[in-house]
Amino acid sequence: MAALTGLERVAPAVPAARTRPRVWRGIVFLLAGAYFLIPLCASLWYTVYTPTAGVSFSAYGELLTAEGFVRSLALSLGLAVATIVLVLLLALPAMLAVRLFAPGLRPVMEVVCTLPLVVPPITFVAGISTSLRTGTEVLAPTPFWATLIAVQDPAYPVVLVLAYVVLVLPFVYRSLDAGLRTMDVRTLVEAARNLGASWPYVLVRVIVPNLRSALASASFLTLALVLGEYTVASLLGYEPFAVWIVTVSGSKGQLSVAVSILSLLLIWLLLLAVATLFGRQKFGKEKGK
Repeated sequence: MAALTGLERVAPAVPAARTRPRVWRGIVFLLAGAYFLIPLCASLWYTVYTPTAGVSFSAYGELLTAEGFVRSLALSLGLAVATIVLVLLLALPAMLAVRLFAPGLRPVMEVVCTLPLVVPPITFVAGISTSLRTGTEVLAPTPFWATLIAVQDPAYPVVLVLAYVVLVLPFVYRSLDAGLRTMDVRTLVEAARNLGASWPYVLVRVIVPNLRSALASASFLTLALVLGEYTVASLLGYEPFAVWIVTVSGSKGQLSVAVSILSLLLIWLLLLAVATLFGRQKFGKEKGK
């Protein structure tokens, strides 16, 4: 009976000990939610309330008719798509080649891919502008002069795509490296090659399906950076979405904040859709097993 009594006395203490981490998790969650939601709610209130007119959603109604909104947003989305495609085509095959054929070069590749983090954006833009100016003078007598002028076309500046590829390379490398660490690349490649698969087939049908989460993370990090990048585009004289927001903010503060909120919500919705999609695919595979 004493033993049973002792067990009965100890039993109530177990749930109490388990509830403490839950309480701390709830407090941390509330603090994190307040940290992110309070500034967002304050910005939303600023866009819908004025002391003279009261509550009004006119700022959001002006978005579609605002001069330059559709053009700048379409330009940023086009630059983002091109940047995502180009950086993945450059980074993924290079990382696979290093892992399969030259593992000793992994530290060198890591340093090279993360090097843009230590280069200040102002210095980076100054180097680009100097190179473009010098290249225009040097290549003027050659046929490459027209190509150099074409990549600086304001309608679609390819030079921004090249600059963004360098800026997002550290984040893309980290995402892909984390995905490659979760799979046995050498075994998968050797098995596919022994079955007669070509290298493009191995890359598209064997490696990429196993890196969907890493590719999605890299893509949306690139999308977020391109949509919010201001320094490079502004100093080079182009007007994508972020530069347009700053330009509008000088005369229409409510409109610029409304655009910022909508762009933030758009990115959140895209991330939520991708997370839900990959969650369903994973659940379907586990259920099939």
